[in-house]
Amino acid sequence: MAKQFGAKVFFHERAGFADPARAFAIAQASGDWILMLDADELVPYPLSQKLREIAASDTADVVRVHWVNYLLGAPMLYTGWGPNQDPHARFFKKGFVTTTNEVHNFLQPMPEGRIVEVPFEPGFAVIHFNYLNSEHFIEKLNRYTSVEAKQAFARGQQITPWRATLNGVKEFLIRYLKAQGFRDGWRGFYLSAFMVFYRIAAAAKLEELKSLGPREAVEARYRQEAERILAAYGNSPGPDPR
Repeated sequence: MAKQFGAKVFFHERAGFADPARAFAIAQASGDWILMLDADELVPYPLSQKLREIAASDTADVVRVHWVNYLLGAPMLYTGWGPNQDPHARFFKKGFVTTTNEVHNFLQPMPEGRIVEVPFEPGFAVIHFNYLNSEHFIEKLNRYTSVEAKQAFARGQQITPWRATLNGVKEFLIRYLKAQGFRDGWRGFYLSAFMVFYRIAAAAKLEELKSLGPREAVEARYRQEAERILAAYGNSPGPDPR
C-alpha cells in the first residue's frame, strides 16, 4: 500500500520494541521534515494542514502534537493517556532530534531547536488505535518490561523491592488521582492498576538478571540440579519386588 503512493519501503529486524526501527527509519529519510507515524495511528486532515503550514512558514524545528489514544475499545480522556496529557514530538526537521534506545524516552529535541506545540482540539490530534483489550495490554507489558529491565541492567541500575512497590503506588496515584483516571470509569482503574504491575514486573525482571542471569542460565542451572538429584537418589530401577 505504501509503495502504491510512491513511498520507499525499508525492512528492519524485530527488536521486541519499535524504537530501534524508528531510529533506522529516521536515518533513511531524505526530506527536510519527518513525520513519524506508527501503523495504528492516523493524522486527521485538519492536523495535516496545520503541520504543512508550520513547515512552510519555518516557525519551528520540532512540533509537539497531542494524541487521542484508544485503549480497551474506547478513547481515553484521562489516566495519563488523555488528549491533553499525551503530547509527542513526532514532526521535526531532520537533525533537530536525537534518538536513544531507551524505552519511553526515544526522541529528544536538540537544545537549540525551536519547539512548537499544536494545541489540542478535535481534528488536531493524532488518532492512536492502541490496545485492543486487557490481554493485548498485558502481552505488550510483558515484552516492554523485559526490554526495560535489560536496559536498566546494562546501566547498572538497582531497584529494591521496597522501591519497586513505592514506584507502583506512585504510578497508581498519578494516573488514577492526579491524571483523573477515575473519570475514565473501569478503564481508568484497571489501566492504572496494570501500570502498578508494570513497575513491579520491570523491577522483578531486573533483580532476576542481577541474581540469576538470563533465562538460558536458569535453564542450565535446572538441568544441573536435575542431574544432581538423579545422582543423589539413583536413576536406576528399584529392586524386583519378587
